[in-house]
Amino acid sequence: MTDHADDDETPDLPPELEQMLRGLTGGAELDPQMVAMMRNMGLDRIDPQMLQMVMSQVQAMFAAPPGDSTLDPALATDTARKTVAAAGDALAAEADRRAAAEAVHVANLWLDAVTDLTAPALRGTAWSRAEWVEATMPVWTDLVEPVAEGVTDAVTAAMTRQLSDLPEDALPAGMAGMLDQAGPMLRRMHGSMFALQLGQGVGTLAGEVVTGCEVSLPLVPAPDVVIMPQALRELADGLEVDEPQARLYLAVREVARVRLFADVPWLSAGLRAAVRDYAGDITIDTDGIEEAVRSIDPSDPQAVQEALQGRLFNPQHSPAQQAALGRLETLLALVEGWVDVVTERAVAGHLPAADALGEAVRRRRASGGPAEKAFGSLVGLELRPRRLRDAANLFRALEDRAGAEGRDAAWRHPDLAPSSADLDDPLGYAERSTTPATDDLDAELDALLRGEGDR
Repeated sequence: MTDHADDDETPDLPPELEQMLRGLTGGAELDPQMVAMMRNMGLDRIDPQMLQMVMSQVQAMFAAPPGDSTLDPALATDTARKTVAAAGDALAAEADRRAAAEAVHVANLWLDAVTDLTAPALRGTAWSRAEWVEATMPVWTDLVEPVAEGVTDAVTAAMTRQLSDLPEDALPAGMAGMLDQAGPMLRRMHGSMFALQLGQGVGTLAGEVVTGCEVSLPLVPAPDVVIMPQALRELADGLEVDEPQARLYLAVREVARVRLFADVPWLSAGLRAAVRDYAGDITIDTDGIEEAVRSIDPSDPQAVQEALQGRLFNPQHSPAQQAALGRLETLLALVEGWVDVVTERAVAGHLPAADALGEAVRRRRASGGPAEKAFGSLVGLELRPRRLRDAANLFRALEDRAGAEGRDAAWRHPDLAPSSADLDDPLGYAERSTTPATDDLDAELDALLRGEGDR
């Protein structure tokens, strides 16, 4: 009698929903308690087409095989493209492409006169924001993969423990068997969540960068030298500088960066290694994660994302992170400091607005700029050349003592490159780096010969 009454109170579910639940429970008969729960949630009144789409997504979560990567580059790229489309984007006009190509040609000529660092057959072009997203996403994905793995593992472990700690009678019998599959599903779900965050960050960044490698990372390799026309116009309008001057100045800076990355092979590897070393040693605040997810629905990615804001990362840097962060900040400062000095020399006498443009760019970079927003939200890492002016002073000191050749010699080998301590004493570094060591070598050789003679 009781069973019959229960059946009367729990009429059949829509076929699509019943099919989904049977699939997730191995084809077993549906527990009346589960059916009642579905009705209370209003799932029996969902539009069949919408329910079919939800069913497909949930089944894909359970059935999809584990991938080689936690992060889904395709999802991140699609999200970034939608982000730039929502903000407004358009293919660069042919006139913009021609103007960029001409500016890069002139920039190469000006730089040839002040530095021997070069890259063959550079070509200037103008990109839309979507084109920048497509070209740079592989680099961003490579950089943030370590932290995506750490965050996903920690969140999955915390939520799996939360589900496992529930009393046996807290879930309908038909759903209890789903816990065995919860771990892989949650891992895929939160890997997707991180890909969405990456896509939103890179998409926002695409709307702010003025040139391809403005953030001092080798995002766009030679021979391409990229100028973003929409951001260029906004910068020129804000400074009340005519657009051709702004384009030429930014082209010189960007060509200088591309030449530096192309002619100093250890630099790109060093920057990427520092970022990955920092991200790879991030400590995940598992206690904070468990506290955040304790009161939310683990099947709602948006609720999870909101609850985890500001809780993921341990605020204390490990010694390895401190070392990686120091290397990264020093390399970023050296890149922008060298670009500053070389650009000053290249544009001298050519661009009346060079000083105003230079100061605007330095403020833009030293105050954090777009890169800090993108990476700060993802891994708590600031891509900020805090010591840009110190680095520029160091390269000027080298140039004063040994000319352009001595200035550029600092890039010959990673062991010879200035350190953070050298930025504290640029004049001392310049003196040590440019003083011939022949006197010391001759003295050591003379002492060695005398010693052999005495024996």
